[in-house]
Formats: sequence, C-alpha cells, structure tokens
Amino acid sequence: MKNTRVLIVDDEPGIRESLRGVLEDEECTCEAVESGELCLEELQRHPYDVVLLDVWLPGMDGLETLARIQEIPFADRPEVVVISGHGTIETAVKATKLGAFDFLEKPLTIEKVMVVIHNAVQQRRLELELSRLKDSGDQRTRIIGESVPMKALRQQLTLMAATNGRVLIFGESGTGKELIAHAIHAASSRADEPFVEVNCAAIPEEMIESELFGHRKGAFAGAVEDKTGKLEKAHGGTLFLDEVGDMSLKTQAKVLRALEEQRFEPVGAADSIQVDARVVASTNKNLEEEIERGNFREDLFYRLNVIPFHVPPLRERIEDVPLLADHFLREFTTAYGRKPKELTEEALRVLEEYPWPGNVRELRNLMERIVIMNPQPRIDARHIPLDRARRAVFYKPVERFGSLQEVREAAERDYILKKLEEAKGNVTRAAEMLGLERSHLYRKMKALGIAARE
Repeated sequence: MKNTRVLIVDDEPGIRESLRGVLEDEECTCEAVESGELCLEELQRHPYDVVLLDVWLPGMDGLETLARIQEIPFADRPEVVVISGHGTIETAVKATKLGAFDFLEKPLTIEKVMVVIHNAVQQRRLELELSRLKDSGDQRTRIIGESVPMKALRQQLTLMAATNGRVLIFGESGTGKELIAHAIHAASSRADEPFVEVNCAAIPEEMIESELFGHRKGAFAGAVEDKTGKLEKAHGGTLFLDEVGDMSLKTQAKVLRALEEQRFEPVGAADSIQVDARVVASTNKNLEEEIERGNFREDLFYRLNVIPFHVPPLRERIEDVPLLADHFLREFTTAYGRKPKELTEEALRVLEEYPWPGNVRELRNLMERIVIMNPQPRIDARHIPLDRARRAVFYKPVERFGSLQEVREAAERDYILKKLEEAKGNVTRAAEMLGLERSHLYRKMKALGIAARE
C-alpha cells in the first residue's frame, strides 16, 4: 500500500479522521474532504489512485459525484469505492453501473477497507498497463503517410492481409519492413496468435538452424537442454523472417522443406513436428541478382514470393516527411516527459530537402535527438543537424519550376544522374547504390527522360 494516494470523501469528521489515520499507518498518502464539490476540485489539483466516496453528502450527493469522476480522462481517473451507512441493493447496483469498483456498508472494518483498496489499486494498475500495451500495439501497426505510394500500400495490405498467402516484403534498410509485417499480422485472422520474428542478419550462421527449428539436449556442444524453435513458437500465428537474403544456403534448404511440408525436425531430433504458421519474409537485397550469383535458392524465392510487397524509400514519398516528423516528435516528447514541440516552416523545408539515405529510421532517430537536445518548444532550421552536402545534391531552387512535382522530379533526375556517373553508366551498379531494383530504376529513368547513355 506504500505510495498509494487515497482521497476520502465523507461529511462526518470522525469517519474522515479515523480512515485517514488507519490508511496513513499503512503508508498511504491521504487527503480528506467533506463534499462532492470539494472532491472534484481536489481531483483537478492532484492525481489519486482510489477515492473512498460516501453516498450521502451535502449538496452534490455521492452518486452524482461518481458520475462526474467517470468523465475524467482514463489515465487520470481513480478507482472509486462507494461507502454508505444506509446501503440498499438498488444503490449498490446503481453505483456499480456508474463505474464504482466496489460498494461498502458502514460500519466499516479496517480489514475490509484495506482489502478493497488493495484490490482497487491492483485493478487500476492492470487497466493502465493494458491500455499502454494496446497503445504500443497500435503504434507498431500504424502506417503513417498520405502520399500516393503509401495509400497504394495500405490498399494492397487490406486486400492480402486476411489471406494465408506468403508475403515477401522488399525495401531498403530503414523503410519500415518490420512495421508492415506487424500490420499484416494484425489485420489477419491470426492476429490473436503469436507473431514471432527471426532476424536472419543478426543471428550467427551456426546458430540460425537452432533458432528456427529448435534443438534437443546434447545435439551439439552447449546444448544442455531442449530448446523450442521460433517456427514451433509461431504455430497458429505468423513467422517473420527479417532480411531473409542473409540466410545461408544450408538453412535455406531446410526452410524450403519446412514450407513445402509444413513440418520440420529440431536439430538432433528423430521425429518431426507439424506446424501451421504463415510466413512473411523481408529483404533489402535484390534476390533475383542474388540467385544469379548463387547466393539464394530460386525455388525458395518462388515459395516466399507469393505476394510481393514493395515498401518505397522515404525520398520517393517526401511529402510524408512532415507527418512522420510530427508523429515522432509527439512519441518522444511523451516518452521523455517533455513539453510538446513544433517544427517551423523553415525546419520542415530542411527536412523535405534531404534525401534520407537512412529512410524512416533516420528521421525517427533525428527526431529523438532533437527532443533530447533541444528544450525549446519551437524547432527551427538551425536545430536540424543534417548533412548540408547531401541537401545540396538533392535540392534545387524552386524558382526554376512551376509545381512541387516538377521540383521533386528534377531532384530525382539529378540524383539518379549523379549515381549513374559514379557507377560509370552501369545501371545495375547504380540501382544497388540507390537501393532500387534494376527494373525499378529503368522505369524511373524512362519516366524522368534519362537515356542509358547519359
């Protein structure tokens, strides 16, 4: 009960003082008032975990006060325990319907009061935690952006999420491929089942089979007990193979077999395990080129690539930058307990002139840095620590053009030409440098009027 804040509302001074004394002995922080009006004023001034509220009060009675308390925003609303010396079933039912946690009749016993307050505090903490987890889950699956590519992406997601088709997500590092995978899972019929992630790039090659399929005790040095693999943990839900292009050929063969048969053997096991998991994979590589180089199995590619999903880089949807920047500012000011911040027009212009090689992840990290390092509420251009040289390549004076679209196209054209020059005219190499598929770059060049000889 330590640090629990309790507000006592009763018109009888003796009851107020006796309750206050008992609760303070239990290390609660207490205040006591004699009316519903004073109760509401006190709740505006200070947060409380629990309110002990008498029904019979002068002026505004306890039930009316209870109804007014329920109008307080959820995060600041205390649990209310109604107490009465003339309790009836009708009053108890009405109080419960209005949102009271419990109903106690006078005369009160110390044991009963303490048990109810303890339970009320536990209930409030549980509800706050569930609300926090829900908000966190919503953030993990929220796709921000009103540009044409993002609207098309959301439309595609709506069409395919409810199916069980395997999905292969293509996109540069930092574009939000994991976010898309979470959104696919959340919109599917498997949303209430596990979402299990395997980062193929981060797990050492000698450990990835054990991570995916699990192992039996004694299967190899260090296997001192049985381990359940990620594929088995994803049974009924979704298995996300992040950066699948970094998986070894040996592991690719086992994954292919597991996909074909929907069963696998843990390392060191004789018996196989049947699973039902939807597989969503992602990559920042051109897997068709990796196949040509002998680094990726063609049969696995076609198994995974049932529904291809392309996530555009941030430079191709630069109009979404203000929305994303504002979202991340609000996220981090809340997380760090800072006052709200606003980007000036000059600051937004700086953000829109930058090519974002690190994509959305780079923008998110920048906004976190700004929140930490800048106490002022208005963020101006001088507070944006971005590479001026990169901005100079990407940005062209708007006076030369008649529309924002023309500015974007000219900037893209110059940037692609620069990369083609660096690649000595090799389109495949330029595509790698730009983080695009070769076919995508060819389409871009054609749309922007760039001939291969340029």
